[in-house]
Amino acid sequence: MASRTYGACVLCQKAAVVKVMCRGMSAAAHPQSQVDFLKGEVHRKHPGVTNLKTLRLPEELQTAARSIIHRAQVTQLTDRAHRLTNLLWSRKRAVEDFTLRQKAVSLEKQLWEKAMETRGDIDEQALEDRVRKKVFSELRRTTYHWTPMKYDEEFGVVYMAARLAGGYAAVRRAINEIKKRDPSFAPQSLLDFGSGLGTVAWASHSCWGDTLKELVCVDSSGPMNILAERLLKGDDERAEPHIKQVYFRQFLPVSPKVQFDLVAAAFTLSELPNAKEREEAVFTLWRKTSSYLVLVENGTKEGHQMLMEARDTLLKKQEKTVHDPRPASVFAPCPHKLMCPKLTVEPTMPCNFQQMYQPLPLPGHHDRQTEKFSYLILTRTEPAEAETKGVDWARLIAPVQCRTRHVHCRLCCPDGQLQHLVVTARKQSRDVYRCARSSNWGDQLPIIQKVDDDVQSDSER
Repeated sequence: MASRTYGACVLCQKAAVVKVMCRGMSAAAHPQSQVDFLKGEVHRKHPGVTNLKTLRLPEELQTAARSIIHRAQVTQLTDRAHRLTNLLWSRKRAVEDFTLRQKAVSLEKQLWEKAMETRGDIDEQALEDRVRKKVFSELRRTTYHWTPMKYDEEFGVVYMAARLAGGYAAVRRAINEIKKRDPSFAPQSLLDFGSGLGTVAWASHSCWGDTLKELVCVDSSGPMNILAERLLKGDDERAEPHIKQVYFRQFLPVSPKVQFDLVAAAFTLSELPNAKEREEAVFTLWRKTSSYLVLVENGTKEGHQMLMEARDTLLKKQEKTVHDPRPASVFAPCPHKLMCPKLTVEPTMPCNFQQMYQPLPLPGHHDRQTEKFSYLILTRTEPAEAETKGVDWARLIAPVQCRTRHVHCRLCCPDGQLQHLVVTARKQSRDVYRCARSSNWGDQLPIIQKVDDDVQSDSER
């Protein structure tokens, strides 16, 4: 019996030695796993992690919002807030005139061909009038009717109840990408186009409150500017604003030479009536950008496609007059400058991300909610070489699925392809495997292995 026990112990020791040797061989087989892409951080805090825990509004902002909502005493506030949220989520771009004309011509041609087959002795003028009426009727029935959002004080309070916390969460998560990946960035000036309730100013102040000296909020709605100012003062006209040097304007600064370190437009492009105005707005904002331009929209097909329009505008088109020759480069979320691969896959799916947050404590609001959004950050400065030296960083575009000894990751890669990668400690290295297990939707992942049998494109799947 003792000999059997001794033999078992010897076998266990041998197995342990073999396991250690295998680990050493694995590390030798993946010399890049020993590179300092961790930068001294533990795996769960590796440099690619930009996700935030459940966000909560700053205490001063939440207290002010509750005070304003309570004093406004809006009837059926909860129901109206839910309806507005659904309306904004389902909102689409206005149909372009050119598209509408094409659709009308095609429809008229079909109706004429059908009428000519069965018309008999019908008067041609009467037939033409009938076809025209049918075309107009069909266009009215099938065309999305876009109308601008108009805010008075009461509707602004409804918007506050519906979107203040979610909008803040999306912006705060987007700019956290800059905060995490460019720690030396210390902006002194901010321009927020379509500022609404001032969520961009609050989110930026939470990141760079020590350095920001000038915050310009531009919104064409006077009532929204008044509400934003009340929020800054804690709903007390005689109080000092919680954030100093915030200036409200209804129009953008005229001079093209005036630039801001950080320029943002959150949920604003969707409020512009056509592609031409969106393009002009994007060029104007880029002219005023000294370092970073941040664009945020709803995480829908419409929101994503508007951001891709803006991306193409700044990467592929040239302004007539160039005031700052430094070119635009994509900082986030795209790991490449190629066409978004999500636009080439059928059915088309938006590239979006999510952030957990605590809503305003109002009736009908749950303890925790999820904001789904799309964003785009462009910069005039090239990404630091040290950040990606020796490692390609891909973006996780779906939740990570952790399984026993392997992790399923769906990635947008630096080569412009969507990939499904099964990460294991044996094939990708222990460091990459542990980083993958600690990552989540929206984070970046250091991909060392090239595409092989363990990687499938989404189209192949």
